[in-house]
Amino acid sequence: MLNSAGLSFVVLLSTVGAATTGRAEYDYYKYHPMTEITAWMNQMVKENPSVVTIADYGRSYENRTISLLKIGLKTGLKKKAVWMDCGIHAREWIAPAFCQYFVRQILQTYKTDMKMQRMLNNMDFYVTPVLNVDGYIYSWKNSTTRLWRKNRSPGAAGCSCYGTDLNRNFDANWGTVGVSDDCCSNIYCGTKASSEPETRAVTDFIRNLKDEFLCFLTIHSYGQLLLIPYGHPNIMAPNYNELMEVGLGAAEAIRRVHGKEYVVGTSPAVLYPNSGSSRDWARMQGIPFTYTFELRDNGTFGFELPQDQIQPTCEEAYSGALHIISYAHDMTFNAAAATATATFWTALLALGVTGVSLM
Repeated sequence: MLNSAGLSFVVLLSTVGAATTGRAEYDYYKYHPMTEITAWMNQMVKENPSVVTIADYGRSYENRTISLLKIGLKTGLKKKAVWMDCGIHAREWIAPAFCQYFVRQILQTYKTDMKMQRMLNNMDFYVTPVLNVDGYIYSWKNSTTRLWRKNRSPGAAGCSCYGTDLNRNFDANWGTVGVSDDCCSNIYCGTKASSEPETRAVTDFIRNLKDEFLCFLTIHSYGQLLLIPYGHPNIMAPNYNELMEVGLGAAEAIRRVHGKEYVVGTSPAVLYPNSGSSRDWARMQGIPFTYTFELRDNGTFGFELPQDQIQPTCEEAYSGALHIISYAHDMTFNAAAATATATFWTALLALGVTGVSLM
C-alpha cells in the first residue's frame, strides 16, 4: 500500500489575509450561501493576485455564471493541472465547504512548504466551489427545498418535474445503469448525454486542456468512500490496480487525521452501479487519476451534516486529496527529472566524456 511518508504538508488554521486587511474573518467552518461564496472567490483573487485568478467557464440553465479559481505560480511554461469540483449535487453542502477549505490551505501552505511550492510551479489547480449553481441556490431557499439534488432545468416534454442529475448526464456509458428516464426521479439522466449546460461547461473546459490534467477529483457526500472508475460493472479502468493502490493510500492518510475509515473501490463494488458520472467521463478522456470523494458521514446525519463536523471532515479529506495529487505529481515530474538526467549522461558518454564529477 502506498502511504504519505515524506509529505510535509501542514494543516494551517489561520484565515488568509484577515489579520492584515482588517475585515471580518471568513468562517470556513460554517455553510455559506452562493452570494458569500462568490464574494469569497473574489477576495481570494484580491489577496493573492500573483497566484489566483477567476475563470468564468459556463452558464447554468437559469443563466448564472459558473466560475472556478485557477491557482498556480506563474512560470511562463506549459504546466500540468489538477481539477476539483464541488457541489454538483445541490444538497451536499459539505462539498463546497471543502473546496473553500482546500483553496485556503494550499494558499497558506505554499508560502512555507517546499513541496507545495514545487507543485504550484509544475501544476495549476482548477477548483470549482459550486458547479450546480442553480440547484445550490434552490437548496438554500427554505426547509422544503433543502434536500434538492439536481439542477433546475425543465424535464422532458410533458413532465411537470424539474431537474437533471448532472452526475448521470456525462457521456460515459450514458443511460445504461443506475439511472432513470423518469424526469421526476433524483437520478434522471436527462434527454441525452451532455444535455445540460452545466455538464457541457465542464466537458468543454476539460477537452480544451485534457492533455494537461493529471487528476480529476469530484467531491460529494455522503458515505465515506473513495470511488474509482468505472460505475458500469462490466468495464474496468486500464490502470485499475494503480487507482486502487493510490486510493488506499489516500484512505490511510484520511484515517490518520481523525480515525475515520473510508472505503475504496468502484461504485458497483462498494456502493451501486451508475453511468454518466463526471469521474468516468474524465477517465475516458485519458486523465489517469480520477476519483469521487464521498465525504462524511455514514448516514447518521446524511446530507445535513452539522456544522461542527465541517472542520474535521475538511482536515481529513484534505490529507486524502493531497496524497492523490502528490502521487500524480511525483510520478510525472520525478520521472521526467530522472529521464532528463539519464539523457544528459548518455549524451556525455556518446561524446566520450568520462570521469565527470558533479560537486
